[in-house]
Amino acid sequence: MKVCRRTTFNAAHRLFNPEWSDEKNREVFGKCSNPNYHGHNYVLETWVEGDVNPETGYVVDLKVLKEIINNEISERFDHRNLNLDCPEFANLKPSAENISIVIYNILRPFIDEKCGLTIRLWETENNVVEYNGK
Repeated sequence: MKVCRRTTFNAAHRLFNPEWSDEKNREVFGKCSNPNYHGHNYVLETWVEGDVNPETGYVVDLKVLKEIINNEISERFDHRNLNLDCPEFANLKPSAENISIVIYNILRPFIDEKCGLTIRLWETENNVVEYNGK
């Protein structure tokens, strides 16, 4: 059984390699390399997979999952510049792929080890990444 909690957060970022010229950064990252940053309205889906607990009828209590996501993800990333405000990205490009890995690593200790965890992050309505620790 899989259950999901959907959350949104807004954040700015810039994709660039400081070792490259502005021209090469624009060539590789396009508008995402804008020196003044740009933002997204991210949609985060946190999927937990496991057996239904016969005592509760839950795989995971979604109210508890909501609180964990709010405390650990929304408070940390919402209305932030990921490059400048978030130490997780001090040496890591805040691409959707890397953001998903960071979120997974933050949330994994809060999810019962018997359960699977998948992070699905929508950067735009057309661009989505998914990470399950593999």
